[in-house]
Amino acid sequence: MMALSIRTERIRIPLEYMEIEGVLSLPEDALGVVMFADTGVGARVKPGNDYLGAALRGVRLGTLWLDLLRPEEAQAKAPRPPAALLHARLAAACGWLGRHPATESLPVALFGAGEAGAAALELASGRPACICAVVTRGASVDMVETGTLAKIAVPTLLIVGSLDDALLAASRGAYAALRCKKRLEIVPGATRDFEEPGSPEVVARLARAWFLQHARFAMA
Repeated sequence: MMALSIRTERIRIPLEYMEIEGVLSLPEDALGVVMFADTGVGARVKPGNDYLGAALRGVRLGTLWLDLLRPEEAQAKAPRPPAALLHARLAAACGWLGRHPATESLPVALFGAGEAGAAALELASGRPACICAVVTRGASVDMVETGTLAKIAVPTLLIVGSLDDALLAASRGAYAALRCKKRLEIVPGATRDFEEPGSPEVVARLARAWFLQHARFAMA
């Protein structure tokens, strides 16, 4: 199979008081775009090991990697950023995709981890017309109210590691609260960061299958 041509561009999404940095990568004849949110203090804008993104682009799904926090915010001593702040910035990025000439006609899906995973669930609850599917990996679901989860209408996949007892219990509670098409996948031997051998591959396989099966991506 011939390798797809990928167009990549660094982007800046203006907000009232700052800009969100990101990297948009679109395969030729893209079926849709998956918006990734990151709040970590590692590589800025795009992770060095873009395994999941490559797996998605290989099946003609574009990716938009975002840094939702400024460097000083990511390195702050606060235990985690306010949910409302992350939600607002993620919503701005979703609106930007709807206006950008290369993506305005494409369906949008969400992938989020940790606090950004909680923000993705919040966004899916309030903007069903904008979002067509959600996948979270180790999301901080305790940041999302039960009533908010119940309002999500798009297909939602929760991925959690079997060795993260606290998050596993919270994810089971969140799964019970969801009223949409849903699935809870527990990855054996994985912790919250999914850095164990084989864990990234499992996450990529699960996310790719969910997006292709349940999102409004029409295979050509």
